[in-house]
Amino acid sequence: MSSPPPFAPSRQSRRWLLGGRVQGVGFRPFVYRLAQRYNLSGWVRNLSGRVEIVAEGHSAGLERFAHALLSEAPPLAKAEILSCEHLALTQDSATFRILPSLTGAADSIHLPPDYFLCADCLAELQDPADRRYRYPFINCTQCGPRYTVIHALPYDRVNTTLAAFTLCAECRKEYDNPRDRRFHAEPLACPACGPQLSFHAPSETPVDETPAALAACVAALREGRIVAVKGIGGYHLMCDARSDSAVQRLRASKPRPHKPLAVMFPLGGEDGLDGVRNHARIGAAESQALLDQARPIVLVKKHSQSGLSRYIAPGLNETGALLPYSPLHHILLEDFGAPLVATSANVSGEPVLTDNGEAQARLAHVADTFLHHNRPIARPADDAVVRVIAGKPRVLRPGRGLAPLELPLPFTLPHPILACGAHIKNTVALAWNDRVVISPHIGDLGSARSLDVFEQVIADLQALYGIRAEILICDAHPGYANTRWAKRTNLPVIPVWHHHAHASVLAGEFPEVENWLLFTWDGAGLGEDGTLWGGEALLGAPGNWRRAATLRPFHLPGGDKAAREPWRSALALCWETGYTWRACPEDTALLQHAWQRRINSPQTSAAGRLFDGAAALLGLAIETSFEGQGPMYLEAISGEIAQPVTLPLQRNARGIWQTDWAPLMPYLLDDTLSASQRSAIFHASLAQTLLQQARVLRGEHDINHVGLSGGVFQNRMLTEQAMALLQNDGFEVHLPQRVPCNDGSISYGQIIEACARLNN
Repeated sequence: MSSPPPFAPSRQSRRWLLGGRVQGVGFRPFVYRLAQRYNLSGWVRNLSGRVEIVAEGHSAGLERFAHALLSEAPPLAKAEILSCEHLALTQDSATFRILPSLTGAADSIHLPPDYFLCADCLAELQDPADRRYRYPFINCTQCGPRYTVIHALPYDRVNTTLAAFTLCAECRKEYDNPRDRRFHAEPLACPACGPQLSFHAPSETPVDETPAALAACVAALREGRIVAVKGIGGYHLMCDARSDSAVQRLRASKPRPHKPLAVMFPLGGEDGLDGVRNHARIGAAESQALLDQARPIVLVKKHSQSGLSRYIAPGLNETGALLPYSPLHHILLEDFGAPLVATSANVSGEPVLTDNGEAQARLAHVADTFLHHNRPIARPADDAVVRVIAGKPRVLRPGRGLAPLELPLPFTLPHPILACGAHIKNTVALAWNDRVVISPHIGDLGSARSLDVFEQVIADLQALYGIRAEILICDAHPGYANTRWAKRTNLPVIPVWHHHAHASVLAGEFPEVENWLLFTWDGAGLGEDGTLWGGEALLGAPGNWRRAATLRPFHLPGGDKAAREPWRSALALCWETGYTWRACPEDTALLQHAWQRRINSPQTSAAGRLFDGAAALLGLAIETSFEGQGPMYLEAISGEIAQPVTLPLQRNARGIWQTDWAPLMPYLLDDTLSASQRSAIFHASLAQTLLQQARVLRGEHDINHVGLSGGVFQNRMLTEQAMALLQNDGFEVHLPQRVPCNDGSISYGQIIEACARLNN
């Protein structure tokens, strides 16, 4: 007797709307292939930032399809199902199609960052039989430029800087084939139809053929010359990282006398990191950071057998290492066969240069030669920088691959808001509904070009996301360039105190914490009382911060000059406490007279200036050429953990707990101790100070959640010692991870702080 026929499941039709990162990551061809697997008919299409799917088939297939949409999504995708609804059966088609993109809700857009070269494209790049062999602009849906080539959304080729490059027949076939991994890869290109390289050297005929340009570039590098190389988000200045003479010439001509230079290492070994290991000691966390899809610069410890030039990072025991992330980098590093300096091609802290003509004009005094390409860069994106602190990679500079960074807000905004960020390490942030987008690093706003890029990024973010800010937020300091810019607009402006923004950064990253003790230690920022803060402990929550503890203040002779002349901070510490600094290299009689009369000598409680003074007293940095140089040298020279000096803690005249650093002075001036010993004592004592202040405030306010925010906490020695002390004492300690602890996150903190005030 034959068995009955199996039960035939009923057919259904469903519509899904997906949000998150679903554009520029190969999501539509992925959906197409899934539909083929489960015998579904229907269609998929892009809206502005979302993907809409209508599928018809048997219920079991639809269920598996829905599960696979998230569980099997492309590696670069970060999708979420926003809605799912049942539709009436249409029977219109037995096939599944990819429909043209439509413009949808602007506020749902998710702008993809630039991606590193994927393994599939790298294999093709290195395959002599492949038509894209050694082609410097190979990419697919899983890799290549995004943020730096997009003019508008939806993310279609016509809206990118590749629009002027007409696809050849073979590329068009790949672009139109849903089964191909280059289906709608918008930056798609090949040697026949895509961008090309050109090599330029003074008084020589340009080399406009890509293979010859590559050969000329590698030859120049081998000759010890400096080459300005156009990449994904701008130019790098590149030279042989092993050559003292090449690195010294680069430093002298840029000029960049001391600031560390990033080094790009060729891939090597099973995990690709043997090239780095030949010159540095890397642990699991550094390895993870180096191999992250953002391919950031990662600070790694040099080892004694490193063959890198001693001028790469003078005075420091770390090197900024990164792996090649573009096909051009892979070719150059493989052909050169050794590490290359790959430092940002910019001028005086400005954003990285992106335009061929401007780069050649403004870098003529630095670069011997130029490797250009003819794919326009829509906007600059410098490399991201990461440092491992307390076992986790922490962002120091948001850049290519990590930014634009999208974070959820712990509230919903009634109006779109734009935050202008800090004056140095500037980023901007655009927020609307329950979302905030933080821009890549822009730089210091002390030049006309920096301000131009600042305004361009603001305009671009609003245009790309289809959001127009109705309120601006700026730093409360009236002299900052971006504060003045905000006040020139016709929009309402909300000023936010610098250290309230620093505190609110952590509150935004950890919204589950209701009451905080936030240590905001940095170089200096205008405080509520008109003095320069920077060694504060704040109690409360966004919109309701209260200064609860601080460091003993002192007056800075020469005001703003002290930031680049640490000897001024050192003198102030001595004059404040009655000590004499016999090794001071300056004639200070007139300066001391002005200081005594408080002429151009603002008062500060900044921990950063305290670090500057200590570095100068130890003879490490009398004058500096980049921000944070003195504290970086102080950390680098420090020995093992030392016995701390107990610093007095008592209430000041305003009832605020205040730590007196004066007992450190005899140790800092004691030249019978090595600089390493004195630095270790200094770090240990300030870590102990954090614990002392936290203890007394916990006793008064029953606060257990402690946060560390501000540029001083880029210092791994101080931060790890303080975190260990606090955790051993029962505190729950938080440090920024997705956003920097320095001024690069101020724009984000301004959003959190101002919106909390608006909602109170």
